Amino acid sequence: MRNSYRVPSILFWGSHTLNGHTFRMPARRCATVAAATVLAAGPVTLAGAGAAHATGAQDGRASASVLRTGLDVSLLNKTVNVPLAVSLNEVEAPQSAHQTALTAQLDGVDGGKPFSVLRADVAKADATVSADKAESTVELAHARVHVPGLPLLSLIEVDQVTSRATCEAGEPPVASSNVLGAVTVLGKRVTLTSGGTTDVHVPGVGEVRLDLSKRETTSGTAAATALELNVSVNPLKLNVAEVEGTVTLARATCESPVAAPEKASAPQADPGPDTDVKPQEAEVKPQGAPAAKSVDLAETGGSSLTPYLAGGSAVLLALGGGAVALARKRKSQSQG
Repeated sequence: MRNSYRVPSILFWGSHTLNGHTFRMPARRCATVAAATVLAAGPVTLAGAGAAHATGAQDGRASASVLRTGLDVSLLNKTVNVPLAVSLNEVEAPQSAHQTALTAQLDGVDGGKPFSVLRADVAKADATVSADKAESTVELAHARVHVPGLPLLSLIEVDQVTSRATCEAGEPPVASSNVLGAVTVLGKRVTLTSGGTTDVHVPGVGEVRLDLSKRETTSGTAAATALELNVSVNPLKLNVAEVEGTVTLARATCESPVAAPEKASAPQADPGPDTDVKPQEAEVKPQGAPAAKSVDLAETGGSSLTPYLAGGSAVLLALGGGAVALARKRKSQSQG
């Protein structure tokens, strides 16, 4: 079965062959159709050229972690360091994690047996993102942190720490952190200075520097850290000679979402000259004073003497005609 298709005449002019049939269109109609096609396509072309392209909305970001370590562990019977880089409940939006314990293993430390890095009653990390807001929160309660070589002595013990970072579209980002209750470092109760640094030195064990409630904000980001510890301890136990590095507790970060820019409206296309619109005639107003109304013939080029002149002319014309007729009669008589 052969399919037939009807081709719109506005797309063709002149002579074209389709499926063996020749189509012709009068030249006058061709010109009319071509003009109509151009006028119809003009606004579409202009609208496409003037349209703005939207880049789309950019989602915000949020991340949270209960604990993160960056420690180098030196062993007594080796000249190399063993890195300890672990984290607990480290999440990115949209995620949550509520694990309360973290253990690790290092070759050469206590015969490769697992050891505790963190234990807590509560350890929560949440990160969320919506169209206009990114937020992360961390909560840690009754937590104890250990490093290799000190199985019985906690590096730090805290009652409660929290961090929060909030980035809302169109608003300044906010970062906050709190350390509540008692804090014990290497078995020593310490008093922390809000927003400051505290150094703890324990003879025969090592030193720890604590940075409390670190907060950073920019025009579009925020970060909050409840506690950051710079550690340098010498356990000299379990084949561990020295542990150095950092331990971070309760860190929250966020980045503000960016709304999609509004699309620019397309400029109004020029429809071109309208053939149906006739030019308006200028209104002519009289200049100077208005003329007085009169039926005098002087307005048409005549005067009051015109009837007399016309009568005189008729008389003269009649006399001239009579004289000519008389002269012809006399001439005919003389010849006879």
